Amino acid sequence: MLPDGAASQSTAEQPRPLGIEPAIHLRSTSLLHRVLGEQALWVTVAVLLIVAYMSFREPYFASPENFYNISRNFAFIGITALGMTVVIISGGIDLSIGSAVGLTAVAAGVVLQAGLPWYVAILAALGSGVLVGGINGVLIAYVRLPPFVVTLGMMSAARSAAVILSGQRVVSNFGPDGPIFKAIGAGAFLGVSNPVWFLIVLTILLALVLRFTTWGRYVRAIGGNEQAARMTGIPVDRIKVQVYVVAALSAALVAILTIGWTGSAVNSLGTGYELRAIASTVIGGANLLGGEGGAFGALIGSVLLEIIRNGLLMAGVDSNWQGLLVGVFIVLSVSLDRIRGGKRG
Repeated sequence: MLPDGAASQSTAEQPRPLGIEPAIHLRSTSLLHRVLGEQALWVTVAVLLIVAYMSFREPYFASPENFYNISRNFAFIGITALGMTVVIISGGIDLSIGSAVGLTAVAAGVVLQAGLPWYVAILAALGSGVLVGGINGVLIAYVRLPPFVVTLGMMSAARSAAVILSGQRVVSNFGPDGPIFKAIGAGAFLGVSNPVWFLIVLTILLALVLRFTTWGRYVRAIGGNEQAARMTGIPVDRIKVQVYVVAALSAALVAILTIGWTGSAVNSLGTGYELRAIASTVIGGANLLGGEGGAFGALIGSVLLEIIRNGLLMAGVDSNWQGLLVGVFIVLSVSLDRIRGGKRG
């Protein structure tokens, strides 16, 4: 039997059980690194800094009227960027989303001009959007054609269809339900335009879908490694079709809101939207190789582009510089993502 002193010494030398404090610390540190590594966070910081600087330099920039215009403008791009985000996460690309806006707008405008009810016009826009997205998805998923080629062809085809359907003219003089469309697109609630509310709701909805649903996990898995996704039993082809339909439906919603705001449908509507939507998603942190991206990133990316555009106009900079800046931001965002990816590896 050991003496009391030896027993005390032996007990003291026994290893102490690991407490939960180190685990909590490691988890908190990991969460902090993950948050700080989010590109959308730094884009948000950039937005706040630009707003502060422009508000100091141009007092009108911070006026309620200007913020109303800015928010309404980025809402249209933001909604298409949400659809583009889903496509890019899945490892694809959609160059036809701008032409889909024009085609679906003309489809709704023609129905309204014929005097049919407003809900028929909405169904016409959504239906034509499903048609565009469905064709894209089937050709990409089942015929195995490259997304770039398919959507580039659809960009031309959908624009031509919009021109033919409109008769090469502006579709206006809507029927008795025209005011309903105007209320949808040009109305406001609590001082915020309706398109912004649509954008906020859709952003929250998409974020929840991507985070908590099986469909959202499937989309990320396909973009991360399509072959592995097939081997695990994920219905890759069906999900791909659905992804392109979602993107086209986002274009149709933008068309509905826009013709309500402007009171007319033109076949050139949506021109250039594909570039701005892609830029918004990439700036917000989406990976063009697939597997990464988020709803908030698409939103904040569209906000940044519109604030820069508005700030340049107020500063008297030629609007032709906007395209150059969009291109620079895309290259810088992709470069930043590559650097972050190298550090992670």
